[in-house]
Amino acid sequence: MFSTGTFLLYFGLLIIIPLWASSRVKSTYKKYSKVGASSGMTGAETAQRILHENGIYDVSVEPVKGQLTDHYDPRAKVVRLSEGNYYGRSIAGAAVAAHEVGHAIQDAENYSFLKLRSALVPAAGFGSNASIFFIIGGILLTSQGLMLAGIFLMAAAVLFQVVTLPVEFNASSRAMTQIVSTGIIRNEEERETKKVLNAAALTYVASALVAVLELTRFIWMYFAMDE
Repeated sequence: MFSTGTFLLYFGLLIIIPLWASSRVKSTYKKYSKVGASSGMTGAETAQRILHENGIYDVSVEPVKGQLTDHYDPRAKVVRLSEGNYYGRSIAGAAVAAHEVGHAIQDAENYSFLKLRSALVPAAGFGSNASIFFIIGGILLTSQGLMLAGIFLMAAAVLFQVVTLPVEFNASSRAMTQIVSTGIIRNEEERETKKVLNAAALTYVASALVAVLELTRFIWMYFAMDE
C-alpha cells in the first residue's frame, strides 16, 4: 500500500494541479481582458469574420452568461461566447472567440479527434458517474470483478479527457493562424494572444493528468488485491 508520505503527496497533487491551472487561466484572462485588440473588433465580430473567411455560414454566434463559459455546440451549430468576450474588444476576447470558432472549423472539416470525442461522450458520461460506485463496491466487498468493471468505466472517462487534448490544442493552433491571417491582431500582439490560449490549454492538461493519476491508482489497487 501507499506510505503515508506518498499518500499525502498524491492527494496533494490531485488538489494542487487543478487549482494551479485554474488560477493561471483566470489571472491571464483577467490581465488580457483589459488590453484592447488593435483591430477594435468585439469577440462576436471576430468569430463572425473567421467563420465567413472559412466559408462557414450555418454557425451562429450568441452571448452566454457567466465568465469563461465560452464553448462551441456542434449539435446546435452555435458558438457561444461569455458576455464579456461577446461584447468586449480585448485581446483575451479575440483569442477565446477564435479558439471556439476553431472548433466550428474542426466540425466543418470532420476533424477526426473531434468526431472521436463526440462519439465518446455517452460512454464517458456514464463512466464518470458510475465508475466510483463499482470501485468502492469492489473495495468494500473485496471483489476484483466489481473493481475491474469500475476501472473499465473510469478508463472510458479518462480516454475522453486524453482525446480532448489534441482537439483543444488544434483549435488553439487554428485560432492563432486565423486571427493573424485575417489581421484581427497585429504581429506584436501574437505573444499576448498565445499566453491566453496556452493558459486555457493548461486546464485541459491538468484535468487529463489528474484523471490518469486516479486511474493508475485504482489499477494498482486492483492488482494489489491479489497479494
